[in-house]
Amino acid sequence: MKCNNEDCVHDSYVVIKKGELLTGVFDKKAIGSQVSENILHWLIKEYGEDFAAKFMDSVFKMFLRFIEKKGFTMTLDDVEIPEEAENEIREVLREAERQVRELIEQYRRGTLEPIPGRTLEETLELRIMEVLANARDQAGEVASKYLDPFNDAYVMARTGARGNILNLTQMSTMLGQQSVRGERIHRGYRGRPLPHFKPGDLSPKARGFVYNSFRSGLDPVELFFHAAGGREGLVDTAVRTSQSGYMQRRLINALQDIRVEYDGMARLPNGAIVQFSYGEDGIDPAKSSHGKAVNIDRIIERVIGWRT
Repeated sequence: MKCNNEDCVHDSYVVIKKGELLTGVFDKKAIGSQVSENILHWLIKEYGEDFAAKFMDSVFKMFLRFIEKKGFTMTLDDVEIPEEAENEIREVLREAERQVRELIEQYRRGTLEPIPGRTLEETLELRIMEVLANARDQAGEVASKYLDPFNDAYVMARTGARGNILNLTQMSTMLGQQSVRGERIHRGYRGRPLPHFKPGDLSPKARGFVYNSFRSGLDPVELFFHAAGGREGLVDTAVRTSQSGYMQRRLINALQDIRVEYDGMARLPNGAIVQFSYGEDGIDPAKSSHGKAVNIDRIIERVIGWRT
């Protein structure tokens, strides 16, 4: 069902009146820095930075007291699914394998319709990855039906405290397709990634699809494919960190001499004008409402609130 503001059936719309939490929950979406209009954002806008700092200190102390009283962790039972769920997942996988076989047959017969701007081989790979990704998502939905929504692992994923639903899927049902540079794994021996498969084998298992989960355990071939996909993530993180750090340093060096003078213009130390009005609109981003100097809607809301 759709969430309709205060009348949200999922209790996911936060309403605070006169310091009391009436509906909703404090999760990452409510407090997290990644969300533009979170509770902290509104507190700073309405009551200032000192009030927001005091609020965060108080909430943090409350969370610490809670975690001291109730240990919050996960066990193997949290990702255990019943046999009927495993049967449903096997059915999903059988259907995905059937669709992949059909795509491979169409490719070999030459009846596969290419995606505009892509070769026939690229089209086949994209179609197969689409089918397998869909199968993994369906398996995750099946697992979600059977997992207890109040077990600690599920609560962590739903609130955004640690991990996400995809991680739960990989722990309880399957890891799914492993990829390197956005493609199924194909490098290795001639015509095949590993000697365990026949040359030219395009099946999911031969190209890095992991059927097992972390709970059930990976076989040696699946472990190798998973390690190949994980290695790319490690290397990519290491390379990206240095590149973004160097880019930040260059930007700081390029902009460090620009300042806003008393006439509102952005100038260099020698008086050269960079902008006639800072940011072309003269609005301080720290004090604006998402780029607007004045949020009329919020002013009206507050006036109505005071009168009621």
